Amino acid sequence: MTTRILQLSFIAICAAGTAFLAAQTGTSVPLPDPLVMENGTRVTTAAQWRTARRPELLALFTREMYGVAPPRSPKESFTVFDNTPGALNGKAIRRQVTILINGDPNGPKFDLLMYLPRAAKGRSPTILGMNFYGNHAVSSDPAIRMEPAAQLGPQPGQNPCSGADSKPEPCRGTNAVQWPLDEMLEKGYAVATFSRLDIDPDTKDGFAKSLKSFYPELQNRPDNFSTIGEWAWAFSRAMDYLETDRAVDAKKVAIFGWSRLGKAALWAGVNDERFAATISNDSGAGGAKLFHRGIAENVMRLNTAFPQWFDQNFRKYNNQDKSMPFDQHELIALIAPRLVYVASADKDANADPEGEFESAWLAGPVFKLLGKQPLQADRFPPVDHPVEGDVSYHVRTGGHDVLPYDWEQYLKFLDQRMVGRKAR
Repeated sequence: MTTRILQLSFIAICAAGTAFLAAQTGTSVPLPDPLVMENGTRVTTAAQWRTARRPELLALFTREMYGVAPPRSPKESFTVFDNTPGALNGKAIRRQVTILINGDPNGPKFDLLMYLPRAAKGRSPTILGMNFYGNHAVSSDPAIRMEPAAQLGPQPGQNPCSGADSKPEPCRGTNAVQWPLDEMLEKGYAVATFSRLDIDPDTKDGFAKSLKSFYPELQNRPDNFSTIGEWAWAFSRAMDYLETDRAVDAKKVAIFGWSRLGKAALWAGVNDERFAATISNDSGAGGAKLFHRGIAENVMRLNTAFPQWFDQNFRKYNNQDKSMPFDQHELIALIAPRLVYVASADKDANADPEGEFESAWLAGPVFKLLGKQPLQADRFPPVDHPVEGDVSYHVRTGGHDVLPYDWEQYLKFLDQRMVGRKAR
């Protein structure tokens, strides 16, 4: 009886989803069903999902979109070059760590910046995020090791530190508004962050300066190691270090990404089950947004403007958004039963907020099958009215950004669902 109810529930959700798409696009668009195997078998148990359907879907996304990544090197090592108490006006312990991915100082590596709450009693839950403009941009703390100015850009219209004439020191703290360190520390969270630019310059011709260049065997193939895949892989390498830090509760690490880094955070959350929660902020196409809606940024746009982001196989879906054999609600479902928060902004039309909501909602049957609470809404919510669940969602007032309102919701979500604190 329970199985039959679950089946009917998903059929109803798919029907409602198709109706929603029809209202938006003027056509009925079939959606892939995350609980139906490629051979047509319906998944009705958690064991089936875990042993059969999840591996099948994960292989599909790896092959057709995000590409393969290297395994963790057994020679990976970490160099802590800064461990300072009393940082941020006495509130934090600052740690800076170089992650040597294969143990070689001349090999692939990047810096991880950490702030740990100085008053913590025991191990701290941790927020791990990738930043856009360098570790030094998240805080005006003068002790943060700064990347050379040449590594920062150019990023016209985005990067306040871009351009050949940029002076590096004024760049400190220019992105701090997106990283409310004081609030996170006061709530008992450690914060760890690393720069996307340490991983990849994120340009069409930037391969030689990327960590991908150390793995040439994973290029020149249809499922090549992509930039989004590379960033997601770096989240896991940062987690490798966090597991060794005695101040960190490695069972309570949430990952966060905004915009293109939100795409990477979702893929990292899928691949690395050590992450307890995944937060996607305005991730849009290639992140949380449904491609089948045929609205806003599409596959062709991604592959034309950012050919480095996804693998070569993904190009076969140019102008085929509505007929793809997979979509991003299945990506979110792959994170189950762990926590997911998807957020949008009402002025961020390019990311299609309704499409981001639909993905989070349509992942619900998988979360329910695994005993978790799906998104508690069946229609797009009003602006600034979060919808809760083990999958949560909000659309806030404003544009493509990370604002204090976003962090207020994320911290509340993590407090209640990851850490287990009672709502105040």
